[in-house]
Amino acid sequence: MTVTMSGTTSAAVSTRLVEVREATGISALGRVLTLIIVATDNDVAERAIQSAKVASREHPCRIIVMVSEDGPGNTRLDAEIRVGGDAGASEVIVLHARGRARQASDAIVVPLLLPDAPVVAWWPGTPPRDPAGDPIGAIAQRRITDVSSAPDPLAALHRLGRAYSPGDTDLAWSRVTLWRGLLAAAVNEPPHEAITAATVTGTSSKPWVHLLAGWLAERLGVPVQLAAKAREVITTVELARPSGPIMLRRTPASSVAFLTRPGRPDQRINLPLRSVQDCLIEELRSLHPDQTYGRALTRGLPVLEER
Repeated sequence: MTVTMSGTTSAAVSTRLVEVREATGISALGRVLTLIIVATDNDVAERAIQSAKVASREHPCRIIVMVSEDGPGNTRLDAEIRVGGDAGASEVIVLHARGRARQASDAIVVPLLLPDAPVVAWWPGTPPRDPAGDPIGAIAQRRITDVSSAPDPLAALHRLGRAYSPGDTDLAWSRVTLWRGLLAAAVNEPPHEAITAATVTGTSSKPWVHLLAGWLAERLGVPVQLAAKAREVITTVELARPSGPIMLRRTPASSVAFLTRPGRPDQRINLPLRSVQDCLIEELRSLHPDQTYGRALTRGLPVLEER
């Protein structure tokens, strides 16, 4: 069910939402958070809504989408309320702000937040230079960006590093969660030798390649080399040690990786590519600051660039 409101206000939208819930018998008691999506156009907004609807099956939430529309025109706020089959396991409020309303995004959104529930902000397009200093980011406990959507992803990633505040995270970090878990488990196995160097093979222009390499540089304190390869994904990580390297490799089109260690047979491991939905679901599982991401971004990346 979708209800459209033209030339409206936040208060009117809130009142209408209550009426729609009462008419349809939908309760908001099961909502665990408010997810605010900040989009620059309708296409970005709709793609983000579809991903958020999938994530809402694990994290029931109220989804508020703020679309700031460029171009001339009077100050105006239009809205859509989506519930039931149009909203998944959530309720979706899409706000189209024009004119001066674009500069009052926080004031527009605040009356629509779930009471006493955490707030998460997500920028599915080009991220702001300082997510915590953004009007929407300032009211959120967690701030999710996606630098892969920026015109220059690596430049955007370094800007996020310079402006980092606890609570920030990026989907490029979630894309390498499985790699990090497998590598950490392999290092903790006998013979427990020190790692002396590391090599990450993948497309050097992809932010997740740099984040994984930065994480290794920060955690291991060893030289980390980036081996460029014209692939969208990470293909190999090699950790050098005295008795022989640990190597985790995956072909680009496969969801199966091979873990190689000296004196042991190769181990086949499920290592699928992660979708935006997978990454968003992971980021919504914990609303505490991700300190490991913060160290990889603010300490590991600068060391990697220096070397």
